[in-house]
Amino acid sequence: MKSDHLQALLHPTSIAVIGASNNSEKIGYAVVHNLIESGYQGDVYPINPKSEEIQGLKAYPNITDVPENVDAAIIVVPAKYVLGITEDCGKKGVKALLVITSGFSEVGKEELEEQIVDTAKSYGVRLLGPNIVGILSNKENMNASFAGFLPLPGQASLISQSGALLVAMDAATYTRGIGFNEMISIGNMSDIQFSDLIEFMGDDEATKCISLYIETINEGRRFIETCRQIDTPILALKAGSSKRGAAAAASHTGSLVGATKVYQAAFKQAGVIQASDVNNFFDRTLALTLQPSMRGDNLAILTNGGGVGVLASDAAERFGIPATEIPQDLQEGLMDYMPDYGAAKNPVDLTGMANTERFHQTTKLAFSHPWVNGLVVIICETQLLDLVEIVKGVHRAVKETGIKDKPIIVSLVGGDSALEAGRWLIEHGIPAYNSPDLAVNALAALRDHGRYGSPGPVLTSSENSNDSQTAREVIAQARERGRTGLTEIESRKIFAAYDLPVVDTRLARSEEEALDAAQDVGYPVVLKIVSHDILHKSDAGGVKVGIQNAQELSAAYQSLLKNAKQYKADAVIEGVAVQEMAAEGTEVIIGSVNDPTFGPTVMFGLGGIFVEVLEDTTFRVAPVSNSEAASMLGEIRAAAILEGARGKGPLDREALAETLSRYSEMAADLGDDIAETDANPCLVYEQGKGVKIVDARVILKEV
Repeated sequence: MKSDHLQALLHPTSIAVIGASNNSEKIGYAVVHNLIESGYQGDVYPINPKSEEIQGLKAYPNITDVPENVDAAIIVVPAKYVLGITEDCGKKGVKALLVITSGFSEVGKEELEEQIVDTAKSYGVRLLGPNIVGILSNKENMNASFAGFLPLPGQASLISQSGALLVAMDAATYTRGIGFNEMISIGNMSDIQFSDLIEFMGDDEATKCISLYIETINEGRRFIETCRQIDTPILALKAGSSKRGAAAAASHTGSLVGATKVYQAAFKQAGVIQASDVNNFFDRTLALTLQPSMRGDNLAILTNGGGVGVLASDAAERFGIPATEIPQDLQEGLMDYMPDYGAAKNPVDLTGMANTERFHQTTKLAFSHPWVNGLVVIICETQLLDLVEIVKGVHRAVKETGIKDKPIIVSLVGGDSALEAGRWLIEHGIPAYNSPDLAVNALAALRDHGRYGSPGPVLTSSENSNDSQTAREVIAQARERGRTGLTEIESRKIFAAYDLPVVDTRLARSEEEALDAAQDVGYPVVLKIVSHDILHKSDAGGVKVGIQNAQELSAAYQSLLKNAKQYKADAVIEGVAVQEMAAEGTEVIIGSVNDPTFGPTVMFGLGGIFVEVLEDTTFRVAPVSNSEAASMLGEIRAAAILEGARGKGPLDREALAETLSRYSEMAADLGDDIAETDANPCLVYEQGKGVKIVDARVILKEV
């Protein structure tokens, strides 16, 4: 997008309101009224063929009749007229449209919406919406919406897919004391996307935090790559995260994937911090707006109440920044400002004897100590304390240190005086919350941003040499036969093309061929039925393991054929796979699903027959580098198993991470063709002994 189009959208020098009205019950009235009342300094041109003057402003019958240039046009006429008006705006040279009008794709009229966007693009016009509330900008004194007033001024900017929620948040900025520079309703996102606005706001010095309310994202991979290039903290509240389609999935991975897990993975890769609900959204926006990132894990907690200190410690562990014991020199220094019965290990209990001076001195001492990466100060209201004076002392202590690259968060637990003190702190740049867990949660958001940093411009993988041509030939042959479910033999060929460690497997079309294959592979062996009609072989009795000799193989071969026919009488049996019997190892699963929003994803988790019950999995958008794959290994609940359990040594995490990265390359490279894949089980051996993929499954996209 050309920056001048977004400049015209968000900072226009002139605005036309098409559908402007003198009727106070009309949205066209509200938009003109709000532009005037908000103090917008640009030119406003009401457009209405039935009026010569609207709310004291000269009106024009058509946008083309306005003699001056027009940067942006707000459209509030019925849906059936919007296409023609878009054409007129294009002829006039308008750069950006704000289409407040509803009645398009959200009610099933996708074709009309597409026609409007195509028309706008043909003239080089960009379109926000349709089905939006508008734009509220304190920076421009511009209420270009039908919301009643501008938000409380602040340094965050909100982009919301929900217009109603934006209006509610607008009002809540005053009750919560959390301000916004801009609020933008993005609506149906027929043209302008989240990524466009994020990219523009990333260069805006007035925006210290970009806050997003998201229901869907149209361009998932672009969203990730755009966010990765932005230094400004980005916070997202994602709605509509239920699982979808699990019952119809053809692979284990397909049954485990859900919108929540994929979005969580995408946000992590994008460096986007998540909020859990609307209140948390406000709380985290406040912290990200007012304080710098936390660039280490060392959290110190100061308090005058032992109980709230314990609650803060519990919250710190829950939110991923556990409060470890502080250094001895800092403990000794803090003890100078508390009674002998105080505790300085962390949390630091200053006791009920703490006064303004003691809070001031201990805050200054702790905040300036090099070990401390972030500080939480918790103040319980008592009859003897003037909370406003205490927080002024805390604020003064921070200023006296001169430190601006580490965060401080305050929690005030009490009544009206706590609220008053909290408001004073927020006005002076320190976030304040009414409970310890909220304060620690806010600091955790700052730690998340500190961990994410600025990840870089693109999704990356390791540089491996892959034989993608062989993989595509296997896929092409399956499609020629009208199949989307690949046999295990075909799936293994694809895996092997990406140098994945599959066990040695041969296809036998007769008992004699099976005996010869077993001789080559070496006993003991495994036999598996090969049929594109039987994807879940175990369910069909289509697997025989631990076959030690030719006699056992002959019996197993006949048993497999019999079981397959009983399971599905019309199944086409292509043969039997003769496979080396892999040594016993720890079972994990690696898989991929082609997500409709983000494209190919890769999954890792605890494997075996209980994978769908335990659901101990983690996801990423593919591809991932070896280092990103290694971080995935530590995210499952059973991560300790990889470190060694029940007397076993550590497992080969390096080989597993490399396999996971290679697998993600396969998923990304073949994303146009592959819907789902599984490597389950994948056996992991002790450190230095590698990984073996025992079972392979590939499901192609329908065409």
